[in-house]
Amino acid sequence: MTTPESIVQAEKAQLDFSRSMSYGDYLHLDQILSAQHPLSPAHDEMLFIVQHQTSELWMKLLLKELSSAMGDLREDRLPPAFKKLARASRIMEQLVHAWDVLATMTPPEYSAIRPFLGPSSGFQSFQYRCIEFALGNKNAAMLAPHAHHPERLALVQSFFEAPSLYDEALRLMVRQGMPLPAHCLDRDWTQPREASNEVEAAWLTVYRAPEDHWDLYQLAEKLVDLEDAFRLWRFRHVTTVERIIGFKRGTGGTGGVSYLRKMLDVVLFPELWRLRTDL
Repeated sequence: MTTPESIVQAEKAQLDFSRSMSYGDYLHLDQILSAQHPLSPAHDEMLFIVQHQTSELWMKLLLKELSSAMGDLREDRLPPAFKKLARASRIMEQLVHAWDVLATMTPPEYSAIRPFLGPSSGFQSFQYRCIEFALGNKNAAMLAPHAHHPERLALVQSFFEAPSLYDEALRLMVRQGMPLPAHCLDRDWTQPREASNEVEAAWLTVYRAPEDHWDLYQLAEKLVDLEDAFRLWRFRHVTTVERIIGFKRGTGGTGGVSYLRKMLDVVLFPELWRLRTDL
């Protein structure tokens, strides 16, 4: 017979995690929540640390999704690739909104912590650099900030030397019967791609008859979604930095806002944007 006492005992047993895994155990919250170590006495440094740490966690997931999607494209597994690319775009949205929180930091509040940052800078994020390389923005000079850490350098270099997401998309187009010149497929992967009229013509074929090339049409729109989100991230980055530090140089030695504004002009998948004028 169930009694109130037995119910209480059962509830207590359910709440006893001394012999089983708890939520905090599974997520390693002790390690995560003890990883914030402000160096200044300023109240706002915690915001600065948490925003960048959480962004790095989202980047870790983004890099995983992009890497897996590229593997799917290489093996012609298109439905899972589409799912992962769609997720990558949603992750980029999270990264965009992270700037909204950091933008609540005012110039005097940032000035109070800046001397404690030394030369450290988001410019040195190895995960971000892997993402840039995976998306095709290759630049050998961007390997240098990671030279002091061989393991990280090896990871960044692996993305630098490998075909990008867009390279994999073009190789897929050829396997699906689209004529592309050999220089689009057999090239030095460490070099940024040049926009190609032949590639644009192939994508135009897809867009003019999407029902005949549905998989490639879907892939193209997933790529545009991703670059659209990435452009928003870059824009929010530069406006947040300008709002907080104006045109001061970045802590990592870059030109700050002037450098970030140049990045706004980088187009990752140029033919997918140019064809819209020609349709």
